[in-house]
Amino acid sequence: METTENDVIATGNQNLTPGSAGIPTQGPGMATTVSGAAEVTGGVNDGNFIGAAVDNELFSFNSEDTPLMNLMLKAKRVNVNSPEVDHFMIDEAKSSAVTVADSGGDGKGQTVLHVSESDGNAIRQYTTLLVKGVNGYDAEGRKETPGKDLMLFVTGQDPTSTSPVVRAVNGKKNTPEDEFCMIPKIPAGTTVMILANSLYETQKEVDPDLILPQPTRIYLQKRGMNQVVSDYFESQKKRLPFSKAIIAEQAIANFKVRGNRTLWAGRAGKFKVSVPKMGLQYVYTTEGLRWQFKRELQETGEWTVAKIIALAKMFFTGEDVPKSALLLAGKDLLEAIQKIDYSKHPEIHITTKVNTVGWTVTNFHTVFGDIEIKREPTLDRLGWSKSGALIGENRLVHYVYAAEHSFKDRVEGEEATRNGILIWDALALKGTCHIWIDGEGDEPTTDAERIILWEAATAPSVDDYPDGGVFMLAVNCPGINASAKKGELWRMTTDNGNATFSQENGELKV
Repeated sequence: METTENDVIATGNQNLTPGSAGIPTQGPGMATTVSGAAEVTGGVNDGNFIGAAVDNELFSFNSEDTPLMNLMLKAKRVNVNSPEVDHFMIDEAKSSAVTVADSGGDGKGQTVLHVSESDGNAIRQYTTLLVKGVNGYDAEGRKETPGKDLMLFVTGQDPTSTSPVVRAVNGKKNTPEDEFCMIPKIPAGTTVMILANSLYETQKEVDPDLILPQPTRIYLQKRGMNQVVSDYFESQKKRLPFSKAIIAEQAIANFKVRGNRTLWAGRAGKFKVSVPKMGLQYVYTTEGLRWQFKRELQETGEWTVAKIIALAKMFFTGEDVPKSALLLAGKDLLEAIQKIDYSKHPEIHITTKVNTVGWTVTNFHTVFGDIEIKREPTLDRLGWSKSGALIGENRLVHYVYAAEHSFKDRVEGEEATRNGILIWDALALKGTCHIWIDGEGDEPTTDAERIILWEAATAPSVDDYPDGGVFMLAVNCPGINASAKKGELWRMTTDNGNATFSQENGELKV
């Protein structure tokens, strides 16, 4: 049987690896030689090169395909002298505490304000506290002043529990001349705001603030790309249906795309490998951004305007407030947001603009701040098409051990040239404002706080959430508490099948 040219090409193409579209175009691990090209393309050799026209724009790599990597290049750059870095995520000091038992109400001028041990250590002597929801009294201590909260002054610390010992500043008095006020009852679950300290007239010494940042070990990953082109191939390139430049451009695009996946989903690691003639050497792999988030929002249902506004409120009103919000979204999350019915919300403004990074984004304007929405194709490839990351653009750090550089060497003992790119870096989140939106129903990351969007007036059941959780209310929820309003965070704690709820005030216990 006569063998046709198509049969030869089909046979040769079996040596190529299909790309993402299934087209056999990839020859990984192979040097660019005429013989190699002939082998994988079915016999295209020196006598069969054709001068077909080439689309020079075909393989132009697009920064739109690697948004996170381009965002990293715009982030704050920190040059380091080691592939291991202690990354500090310094948090804001606590602004409030919650009482864990009833206090006061016994007619005494001083009482122990029962708070958790960690909160007690944070409230030092001479600090003033504002008790939310407990009314104070007028200057004479006779008439209650509704809406004007009680203020306390910390006189010391209870040695048995670390809780502060307090006296009232504007409490009830038997007579206006009394030096001390009586402290009204402060129920368990009351929020106490921590204000500034108040010193006596000759005082200059107070307990110092001891801030011990807790570091996270970040590994910088060394990434590289090589191409080997034979001198003979180079001399024949004008008669090839593809040029060295196009091959190199596609290789760089592949290098960027794989690097972008690593920035999202890589796992931290450090191990040794045996290198010929060099002995044992360390290999470092970096931790992807997906596993660095301290807050994760679980939402697998339909998106609404109320949910978007609740998301913006949670992002912009915490203790760590960023300047901007960039939502890098998978295709299904992007579609869900696009399908929201905005007709009943004329106050919502959705526009298209070019942001500071240079991308054309969809800008979602809320009273809390603007959310810039951009599609991230890498999330689709990683199986997170229903998910996304809400990132504070000014809260990213790019650690660099060796800046990206290219090299060109002659291959020892061969008539060929090796071209390559090397980079040794890592990307890390700074602060705790960032939110991972989980639309896949995955398990939460270790050390991350899982937040659930709640759209019912009834409270979550222990059967559905046996371990409790934190709920962001998209509607008023009297089932949780008569005062539970839309946009608030409420924590559900379970014990022996019973649930109790307490409000979170912007500070999640992560």
